[in-house]
Order: sequence, then structure tokens, then C-alpha cells
Amino acid sequence: MKRSLFVVAVLLSLTACNNAPDATIAEIQGIDSAIKPGNNFFMYVNQTWYDSAQIPPSQSGVGAYMFMNYPQRLRLQGILDSVAKANNAEGSIEQKLGDFYASGMDTTAIGKRGYEPIRPLLARIDSISNVASLIRFAANEGKASNTSFLAFGVGPDNKNSSLNIAHLYQTGIGLPERDYYFKTDVPGVAIQQAYKTYLAKLFQLTGSDTSTAAKNAAIVYKIDKQLASSHRTNIELRDVNANYNKMPVATLVKRHPNIGWQNVLNELGAKTDSIDVSQPAYYDKLNAALKTTSISDWRIYLKAYSINTYAEVLSKPFVDAAFEFNKVISGQAVQKSRGEKMASAVDQLLGEALGQLYVKKYFTEEAKKRTLDLVNNLQKALAARIDKLDWMSDSTKQKSKEKLFSMSKKIGYPDKWRDYSNVNIVKGKYFENVVSATLNNYQFQMAKLNKPVDRSEWFTTPSTVTAYYNPYANEIVFPAAILQSPYFDNNADDALNYGGIGMVIGHEITHAFDDQGAQFDKEGNVKNWWAKDDYIKFKAKTQQVVDLYNKFTVLDTVHVKGAMTVGENAADIGGVAIAYDAFKMTKQGQDTTHVDGYTPNQRFFISVARIWRVKMKDEFLRLWINNNPHSPPMWRVNGPLMNAPHFYTAFNVQPGDTMYLPEKSRIHIW
Repeated sequence: MKRSLFVVAVLLSLTACNNAPDATIAEIQGIDSAIKPGNNFFMYVNQTWYDSAQIPPSQSGVGAYMFMNYPQRLRLQGILDSVAKANNAEGSIEQKLGDFYASGMDTTAIGKRGYEPIRPLLARIDSISNVASLIRFAANEGKASNTSFLAFGVGPDNKNSSLNIAHLYQTGIGLPERDYYFKTDVPGVAIQQAYKTYLAKLFQLTGSDTSTAAKNAAIVYKIDKQLASSHRTNIELRDVNANYNKMPVATLVKRHPNIGWQNVLNELGAKTDSIDVSQPAYYDKLNAALKTTSISDWRIYLKAYSINTYAEVLSKPFVDAAFEFNKVISGQAVQKSRGEKMASAVDQLLGEALGQLYVKKYFTEEAKKRTLDLVNNLQKALAARIDKLDWMSDSTKQKSKEKLFSMSKKIGYPDKWRDYSNVNIVKGKYFENVVSATLNNYQFQMAKLNKPVDRSEWFTTPSTVTAYYNPYANEIVFPAAILQSPYFDNNADDALNYGGIGMVIGHEITHAFDDQGAQFDKEGNVKNWWAKDDYIKFKAKTQQVVDLYNKFTVLDTVHVKGAMTVGENAADIGGVAIAYDAFKMTKQGQDTTHVDGYTPNQRFFISVARIWRVKMKDEFLRLWINNNPHSPPMWRVNGPLMNAPHFYTAFNVQPGDTMYLPEKSRIHIW
């Protein structure tokens, strides 16, 4: 799963972990014996499913991983349907959830309003007359997540992880990342054109004629591309030290006179004397562009970004326009149902309120306890592996184990739930409800500025199928939603659970020691704790990971980006190895009894392949390769197993098999 600097996110079964196990959980079915395991283990396990799986028209993929959030949203929709119909006490979480959901489901009322909710916003843009008022508008709107060319946040200080500080990030573009603006291949040009068409449509929907709308779209795209040229690539963003640039506000004021940082901070309500400017080149470019681009063009740019921000909460023509653009990028054939969209919106804006109801209905304490047992066993397994490393000195081994056993473990849901009492929710006012919840999120963040970090805080909701490692807190987090099949089943045998959620746990633990995580100490500070020679050897091993994954072809001539995915790939390799060792601590792991015709070891590796069982549209796969720090699902299976010696034994992988690597070429980091 993705592990970013603040939060991570990202992991089909409808079976809850508190239900009786389904036959497909207890039994291994669908193996394609026509495929040799050593040639493509992902397809050996998943081909039968893959051939029959149908991607729902409203989705860009189907299966496990992130696509499990589709059935999750159906569950959440059921909860929300129920509370929306109930007679809830005013101010209760049920009332807020039910009324927010109902207001979003009332498409008739939303349709009648057209774009009336944002008319005052567009009028404010028309009144912008100079750079100072332009900056004031952008800063003020940032508080409602209407982000244009300023991206401000609050989070831990890299060098003092116990304190929350102000951060600035590169932003200002409408396509997924900088390289989209400079592509010349057919898919790339098609996406550029779809974006321009979308921008023009937004202007048409707010009153511009066709010719003016097209001219406006060209102006927005030109500014976008200019700002994109200063952006760091996804690979460059992986450099922890290069993306930490804490400096006094006084320095920024002198460096960027056109931006006027003190006025920006005043507008944001942020009292601070220093800021971490993660990507300074972006703000250098913005400072120059504020003078070289006319105010009239900036007004057009801000209108486009404001309309786009609220397109999904306005009337149907705006929603349809946003979908037509997304369709080109993701391959999604038809729009998601309104109920699914609203379940996502509620989860995003009132997530811990909804999480309370989700946990009550779908999560058990037995699942939490068994998961904790797995985590503890995997920690012991990694400690044992560290002791046996032949490339690391004793001093670094000791510090590695100190970090390992200092790791906090969060399972299921937060110990304390977030308070949403300041969110004002009114039936029939969906736009206003979204703004209220969004502003509350901003206020929640701002209350943390220059305050000690709350180590109990979660950065995902309990109902999201994901898991993450947070380097600032040296913690691993497993929400309730991932503790279900195919990752976990409280009634399943250890082979399936250790190959499933065990691999995920091992993956997240390994993130503490990947190319980024290894730069943080046990307290969550960026600090070198390595012996010099050990770190040189470590970097050489991570380069092996880059080199191996660069060879994997995904689409036509498109390869996995080894440098962008190195952290996740190293965590996958380590995750499988650690989970296997932990599995061998169990009674079943030490046994050889066949179940369904498979040995315990074979069941373990089959489970590893099942948890990444995914089928997706080519368009979405192309988006994935360009933007996702994880390798595509097939290579999350085949890549790690090519380096797992016990996999070779379990399935008799031999020289000549596609997945075979000579022993000297297999990667062994942790």
C-alpha cells in the first residue's frame, strides 16, 4: 500500500470477517493447471477468475486491492440509506450523516440550482483587479479545498517529528502530473485534448459562447503547462531530503515579492515564522508568472479551477462534463451510481463519523486480536532476519531492531473518534454542506499548527480498504475494512491469513526500512542512524530492485518505472519473506499436511497471489504506471516471488521457467 509523507492509502469480496467463512475462502479453487507456476504465478492462480471477471461499467477495474472499495461503498451506502430514513437526534452523528447523504441524493433539488451556488464565487473572481487581490482570493479559497496555485498544509516537521509545522507543496495543474503536459504519443495527446475540451465545457456551462470557451480553455492550459514545467517528477518527489526545505517566512517574503507570503499567511490564519517549502522551484515559477501573466488571464484560470472544484456537487451537466474527462483517463465506461458517489463523499468528509457505524456493524474484536497476533509474529520474524543479515554491521542491526520494536500498531479504528460538532449539515443544501465539512477539515488542520503531534490520529478512515506506514510516527495502520477476505478471515487457516494480511503487514513493516523509511529514525525524524558502509550496501541493494522491475513490461512497450516504485517493490519483497518466516512459527507452518491437495507452503503462496487479484482497463493501467508508486498487481506477485527461495521449492521452479532467477541474482535486503 502506498506510504506517503502524511498518509497513505491504497489496497473482491463481500464477505465480512465476522461472517461464517465462504467455501471459496476455505478451499483453493480456480487454479489454471495449464499454466506452469514458474512461468506466471499470478496467472496460474488467477487466470480462471481473470477470464470470467467482468469490470462493472461504472468502474475502471475489479477484484481486490483498491477495487475492494467498490463493494465497500455499497456497504456504506446501506448504512447511510438506513440513517437517512431514521428519526435522528439533532446534532448526532446519525443526523449529520443521514442529512448530508440525503442532501446529496436529492438530485432534483441540486439540478434546479444549476450553478447558482458558485455564482458569488465567480463574481468575486471578476472583481480581482491586481496581484494582491488575486493572491487573497487563492489563499482564502484554499481553506475550502478550492486549491488553484497555492497548496498549504500542516504536518510533522521532518527534523522534529513531535511538532506540527506549516508546509507548502507544488500544485497549480489540472492533469495528474507534470509529464502529461509534455507527452507527444497518441494516448498522451488524447488526454491533453480531453482536458482542453473539459475546460471549454466548464466555461460554456457558466455562460460563455463556444468560441470564448475555447479561447479560455487555451489560456488555462497555457498557464498550467507553464507551472508544470517547474514541477518535480514523481521519481524526484521520492527524495526525502530534497523535498524538505524549511526556511524563515522572512526569507520567502524576500524571495517571492510578487506572492507576498505574509499576506497569504494572514489570509490563511496561519501564524508561523517558518515554512517547509517542499518544492521551492514551483513557487519561484509562480512568483515570476504572477508578473508575466495578465490579471485577466489569471481570472480565467481561477474560474476554471473553481468550477472544476465544485463540478461534482453542482447540477448534472457539470457532473457529466467531469465524467467525460475522467473517462478518457481511467477507461471507466459509465458513471458510478449516485449512491456510490455519495458514500464516497461522506466517507471523505465525515469519515470517522461514518467509521463508527461501520465498525459497529462489520468489525469484531476477535479480528483485531488475531491481527495483532500476526503483527507481533511478523515483528519477531523480521528481528530474526535482521540478526542473520550478512551485509549489515552489529551496530546498525541493533538500531534496526530498536526501530522495529518501537513501531506503533493501529488496528481497526481510532482509540478516540473525531468530533464533527462544528459541521453544520442541512437537508436540501448539498453544496453548503460540502463547504461546511470542508472548512471544518481545514480548521481541524490549522488547530494543529505549531502544536505537538497527536500520535493517536489516523490518516485514513476505518471503512477504507488500505493500510499504511507513517514514517513520522513510526507506525503501521490497518483499518477495519482491510481485515476481510481475501486479505483476512478469522475462520481461515494460518496459511491463507499469513499469505494474505500477513504479507500486507510485512509490507508495511518493511516500509520502515525502504529507500525513504530508512532515512527516518525510531522517533520519526529524518536522521542518519546507519553505519556509513551499511548504507552504501543498502543503496546498492535497492538499486537491484530498480533494475529488476525496470525490465517488467506492462502495456506494449510500457515498463514498470523501477525508480518510482522502488519503495513499494522493496516492501513487497520484504513483506513476502517476513510473512513466510512468521508463518513457519505456526503449527500449520511446521506441518506438511495437504489441504485441498496443496501443502501449507503452497497455500501460503497461493494466498499471496489471490490478494492482488485485479483486472483493470488499459486506460487505467496506463494512468497507474505514470502515477502509482506501486507496481501493477501482477508484478506485486511475480516480482517478489522471483526472489523468494521457498517459492522455488514449493512449486518446483526450475531454470528455463520465466520467473526463474539464478540464486546469485535474487534480491535479499531484509
